[in-house]
Amino acid sequence: MEKFNAKSLVTSFGSTGDVAARGDRAGAKVIRIAGQLTLVTLTALMAVFASEWFARGDTADILPYLTSTMRPGMIAVGVVALAILALDALLGRSLQSAVLVVPMAVLPAFFSGQKQQYLSDPLYPSDLLFGRQIFELLPAMVAAQPLLAVAVFSGAAVAISAVLYLIIRGRKIFPPLSAFGRVTRLVIALPILFGFASIMNPMTYSETRDRLNIIPMLWDQTENYRHNGFLLAFAINVPMAKVSAPDGYGNLAVSDIPTDRIPATFFSGRRADVIFLMSESLWDPTRLKNVGFSADPMPTIRGKQSGNVFSPEFGGMTANVEFEALTGFSNAFLPYGSIPYQQYIRRPVPSLATFFESKGYKTKAFHPFQSWFWNRKKVYDALGFQEFHSEETMPVMSKRGQFASDDALTRYIMDEAERTEGPFFFFGVTLQGHGPYEPGRYAKNAVTLDAPMMSPANASALATYTQGVKEADDSLKTLMDWAKKRQRETIIVVFGDHLPPLNEVYTQSGYMPNVVATRRASVETMKREHETPLVVWSSKRGVQKNLGTVSPALLPHYIVRLAGYRHPFYTGVLGRVSERYTVIDRHQLVGRGDKAQADWSLSGQVDPLIRDYRYLQHDMMFGEGYSMERFFPEQEGRLAPAS
Repeated sequence: MEKFNAKSLVTSFGSTGDVAARGDRAGAKVIRIAGQLTLVTLTALMAVFASEWFARGDTADILPYLTSTMRPGMIAVGVVALAILALDALLGRSLQSAVLVVPMAVLPAFFSGQKQQYLSDPLYPSDLLFGRQIFELLPAMVAAQPLLAVAVFSGAAVAISAVLYLIIRGRKIFPPLSAFGRVTRLVIALPILFGFASIMNPMTYSETRDRLNIIPMLWDQTENYRHNGFLLAFAINVPMAKVSAPDGYGNLAVSDIPTDRIPATFFSGRRADVIFLMSESLWDPTRLKNVGFSADPMPTIRGKQSGNVFSPEFGGMTANVEFEALTGFSNAFLPYGSIPYQQYIRRPVPSLATFFESKGYKTKAFHPFQSWFWNRKKVYDALGFQEFHSEETMPVMSKRGQFASDDALTRYIMDEAERTEGPFFFFGVTLQGHGPYEPGRYAKNAVTLDAPMMSPANASALATYTQGVKEADDSLKTLMDWAKKRQRETIIVVFGDHLPPLNEVYTQSGYMPNVVATRRASVETMKREHETPLVVWSSKRGVQKNLGTVSPALLPHYIVRLAGYRHPFYTGVLGRVSERYTVIDRHQLVGRGDKAQADWSLSGQVDPLIRDYRYLQHDMMFGEGYSMERFFPEQEGRLAPAS
């Protein structure tokens, strides 16, 4: 019998020619089938290996993943192999589908690995919703790391060219399949793939999935991706975009939620103006160990600090923090990896804007970037803002690096305040503090650093970031000095959305063991890696002190209360929540005195106060609106929630 090498194997793969001359026909067919399965399996194995390498950042855990009988590595290989077989049947040529399947398996894993260098989480299916945002930030990223950008773009160009070549020349490179071979592939592959897809919904029990050692771990996505591998974990997360009603939700359950004994209308408020600012990546860099600063970069913030915000995010995902701060609702009640601004806000949702509008306030939002970013234009309309001033409608602002300066935005907001008759509620999102923190963004840094433990590149990035904090602090002082001269009381609330993506600055300084924050740890560790400064100040009443460390979702409670109003939800429900809890995180509840309840949502014994809070959020975002009349009366003048 003729000896088969790799080249002849590919050439003969699926061939319909006469094989009688090569020996026994049956033997040749068996060899061809074995060769087919070998090539498909090897291709799938290489695709899974590459995806895990990119997603994990190293190869240390890949071999155990693929060889352990307690982990589903070879299941992932089998799924990829079946996908190749099915697509081969549709294309009509053996192994041609690998040109499509392999990039589809490897590229998301590459992006996941890149995401984890800046943020705490791997890639989720919901991340695909904001690809345009990433594209718009490319100029800043290229400016920060030009050599890496050139390498990535060059590699991408080569890869795309290779794929296009293989697709165009495929009819000459890949051998054709017989009609019988195509039907056989479909008959075998499709039923298995459909059956596999049916067991991947993590919201339903599957004995088959358990036997395959595929274990959905929605409460711990790091372990979810480590145990199941990137491809299977990514597939597990696909159904999470669908939000199910919490157990027990209904009209009766909502009707049983108590309201305040004193009607909200009893409190008329002081008609104070409110300026609510979320400062991009605002954080206290002097917290870093082994780093000296020639001066305090944030003296105004430190002198007026009311406490800290416990950010549910790290290094990015600003819109999720903004969602909590404006609505009083919590990401902890939504599926892991959710982006409410992109996925869920499709109808009017209660917010501070609708509350203050109901009190006769003018409501305006400000952000010196494009209005489509994070879907803000549509979201702000759904949240009830009367106006949204974005890059398209603002005058050209002075920039610091790639982004509009905090000083320019602050002065624009002050000008708008002077032009606004009657009381107003302004919400602004700054941009200057956005990373990456490239050298040379500022001509001169007002604060010099002594960072002997850091590389020159990381010390430079930290110096750039620190100068941005200094200028954010200066802008707050400007705003407060202006507010003190106004006749009407002005409430100013400023907080940071998350820690900055400083990467190795954290590890080289000894501040954190990793370049991104921990998702599950002690309260002390979580606070260190998620706290940002919070200032709650009134031009007539001064600083609101000792607020502690609070979730962004609790900020509406403090704002409405300081303005002299009462509200069934913002001061009623959130007020009761804040008396018992300071942090509502999906992994743990933190009570007064830093008493933590880890994995509270899995315990089966959820505090009725938290249960009712979740009922109200679901009711107004996804449900029937049973709570509108009693808890959100200002919403009744807007479009009622759809069923």
